[in-house]
Amino acid sequence: MSEEEKERRKKGISRRKFLTYTLGGTGGFLASVMLYPMVRFAVDPVTKKGAEAEFVDVGPVDEFNETYKSVQFSIKQEDGWYTPKEGMKLTAWVRKNPNGEIVALSPVCKHLGCTVTWEGNPQFKNEFFCPCHFGRYDENGVNIPGTPPTAPLDMYETKVENGRLLLGKILPRTGV
Repeated sequence: MSEEEKERRKKGISRRKFLTYTLGGTGGFLASVMLYPMVRFAVDPVTKKGAEAEFVDVGPVDEFNETYKSVQFSIKQEDGWYTPKEGMKLTAWVRKNPNGEIVALSPVCKHLGCTVTWEGNPQFKNEFFCPCHFGRYDENGVNIPGTPPTAPLDMYETKVENGRLLLGKILPRTGV
C-alpha cells in the first residue's frame, strides 16, 4: 500500500466502520419501531384521566320498602381502551331500612367475587347467601362470623332527587 493510499484512508471512513454504523442504526430503528407500541400499550391507561362517577336513576323511591329488591342499571365506564355502547351492567340490592333510610348493597361476595342473593337459601331466612362457598351476610350486609366472607358487602352511594333514587359509586366497607 502506498503512502498516498494510507493518507486517503486516514481522512475518510473505512468500509468496516460504515457497515457497523449502518447496521447499528438500522437495528436501533427497527427495535424502537417494535418497542414503541408495546410501551405505549402498557403506559396509556395510566396517563388517562378517569371520569368522575355519575349518579344513575334506578326508579321512584316509593317502589322500595323494607324488603330487598334487585335493581339492574347501566353506567358508562371505559375498560382500558374499550367503552361498551350499552354501558356496563351493574346490580344492587336496595331497600329502606326501618329508619326509612335507603340502603343499596353490592351483590359481589367479598370472599371470591360470586353473586349473593337475598334469601338465596331457604335454610337461611333474612340473609344474603353466596352459593359458591356458603357465604352468609346478615340483613345489613355484614358478614356472619364462621362463614367464608372476610368483610361486609360494599354499599352504593345514594341520593334522592325529585322523588327518584339515584345510585353513585361503590363505597367499600372493610369492617362494621
